[in-house]
Amino acid sequence: MIEARKNRIDNVDLLKGLVMVIMALDHTRDYFHQAAFLYDPADPVKSDLLLFFTRWITHFCAPAFCFLAGMSAFFMSRNRSRGELSGFLLKRGIWLVLMELTVINFSWYFDFQFRTINLIVIWSLGWSMIALSGLIHFKRMAILVFSLILIGAHNLLDTVHFEHQLWWSLMHEFSIINMTDHLQIFLGYPLIPWVAVMSLGYCFGPIYETSFEPAKRKRLLNILGISSLLLFFVLRYFNSYGDPQPWTQYENLAQNLIGFFNPAKYPPSLMYLLMTLGAVFVFLANSENLKGKIVNFFSMFGRVPFFYYVLHLYLIHLLAMLFAQLTGFGWDAMLLSGWISFQENLKGYGFNLGVVYLIWIAVIALLYPVCKRFDSYRKAHKEKNWLSYL
Repeated sequence: MIEARKNRIDNVDLLKGLVMVIMALDHTRDYFHQAAFLYDPADPVKSDLLLFFTRWITHFCAPAFCFLAGMSAFFMSRNRSRGELSGFLLKRGIWLVLMELTVINFSWYFDFQFRTINLIVIWSLGWSMIALSGLIHFKRMAILVFSLILIGAHNLLDTVHFEHQLWWSLMHEFSIINMTDHLQIFLGYPLIPWVAVMSLGYCFGPIYETSFEPAKRKRLLNILGISSLLLFFVLRYFNSYGDPQPWTQYENLAQNLIGFFNPAKYPPSLMYLLMTLGAVFVFLANSENLKGKIVNFFSMFGRVPFFYYVLHLYLIHLLAMLFAQLTGFGWDAMLLSGWISFQENLKGYGFNLGVVYLIWIAVIALLYPVCKRFDSYRKAHKEKNWLSYL
């Protein structure tokens, strides 16, 4: 029984690790690809399939990690009272929000003036944990209904706008808000429906209890995953409800594929979540018994996700400074006042996609021994509660 439970949690660690490694590919592309400063990699007219795939594969990272964070919260409930879990989620959420505003924000820009404040992935995870700290006091069925309604119905809010209302942008609109002449807020991850994605993951936790038969779990996840993907295809093809960006026909197959598989991410539309979470369910259903060195490699990153996340951002940015210096742009070109792809002075900098992939592999290779050592340290010092925040 203990071994079965361990394998199931390892299965979740495997997916966490995969998405963390894949996520680094997109961030490497941001800082090193020559086209990153010229056009959107998901632009059907200007992009190509390989570049789009490099961007598209990373679409699965945030939904997967947010969902799995909810599942992890349920796993914690096995040895914590509801009050203890609520307190931990509240403190952990506040910690993540503060880290986003400081340590992580600095990693993107290396700007001591903090002229741009990111409210993106870690921000949304933090607030989702804060929300979950309250939601767990309701019955699980009520949490499930809340999650499904918010995920399924939030696109009804796409036409609702409140001009110059920061609170609405925080809730449901991608925005770049100029607070002063020297301060802007880059709001990439509004809280709706990310809060519901995490609470949905919490509701899925019980299927990983030892009393839940593995065959039944596999069948359930496959049905949910395949159904979600089929619903995505139907809604997308008929341009039905679920995305503010209708799919349109282009001149060739490549452009049509790019347009079709690029539903709105900011905020994540119903179609986006059907596509990404559907794949997550299918992966979880069919990866439970995977073993071996490759599985261990990715699972290790999944056990130290926040530690890895912070390190990979600083490493990628430091390498970008080095490459900018070596290519004549100067290291200080990477001291940024705003999002990197918006920097006019970096047009002409960068490399082809093959070099981007090589740098990405190098980043992972450099981080692996550091993360492995931290993972070992945390296992050996379980009594140190502060390690749970890393």
